Amino acid sequence: MGHHHDHERGDGPRHDHTHLDWAEMGPMLESSAELFASLYERALGWLAQEVTEPGLIVDAGSGPGVVSCLFAEVFPGARIVAVDGSETLLERARARAGRLGVADRFGTLTGDLPEVLGELDYPADLLWASRSLHHLGDQRAALAAFAQRLAPGGTLALMEGGLPLRFLPRDIGIGRPGLQARIDAMEAEWFSRMRTDLPGHVAETEHWPALLAAAGLQHTRTHSFLLDLPAPASDRARAYVVASLSHMRDMLAGELDAEDLATVDRLLDPDDEAGLHRRPDVFVLEAHTVHTAVRPA
Repeated sequence: MGHHHDHERGDGPRHDHTHLDWAEMGPMLESSAELFASLYERALGWLAQEVTEPGLIVDAGSGPGVVSCLFAEVFPGARIVAVDGSETLLERARARAGRLGVADRFGTLTGDLPEVLGELDYPADLLWASRSLHHLGDQRAALAAFAQRLAPGGTLALMEGGLPLRFLPRDIGIGRPGLQARIDAMEAEWFSRMRTDLPGHVAETEHWPALLAAAGLQHTRTHSFLLDLPAPASDRARAYVVASLSHMRDMLAGELDAEDLATVDRLLDPDDEAGLHRRPDVFVLEAHTVHTAVRPA
């Protein structure tokens, strides 16, 4: 499932521009982002090697704020602003900041990217966009807008790309082997349609370092982070896999052939011994890639 789904913008369920109700997905977005907390902590540690003592960190497309709150922990001197189109998700983010004791330096801003960034009171020392950019029709123009909101010497960090989720062996003992690879191919088609249908869509070669450079930024770096949770899966990992596959079923039911659809339905059946709820070989293996670049001082 991976390279196209979003944690903070919802990794687990999928984004579907036309039908997805982000607010309704709040609890799932939160639990799946929590599952990925170790990956995000490593990514933030990598950022912290170059981003030292930021005053303002902006999480552009924050969703329910799991990563925004991790930023507050990793950078205890920073003020965090979580930006999202959903006020309901930002309420969850504020509640989380309160529970974690960082509410005094945690703010939110509701509105559409990238325009809403114009309402920030100060330029950002670090602007983090985790899988929010690909929801914007003109990615090049959005990156230019993101870059303009950086302070001199400020860093833009994009999480885009990576590798799709793997959660079962190739041959699972039911149906035709290679189910996940076939789903990946359908999902790639779905993602292209999602992009094409966006308002103001511009086709772009997704060479992120080159696009960051085109936005006037320097010193591009890229690193990928692996989430490797081997079998037997924890309850939380298993719940993520079930949610992921059930969302894919909703999205792709019309494209899966009868045999694959029957296999997916067995995998989702809580009472089936061969299903995801019971089988012992369920795991989570997925990679996320982060690209950074710096505004000239």
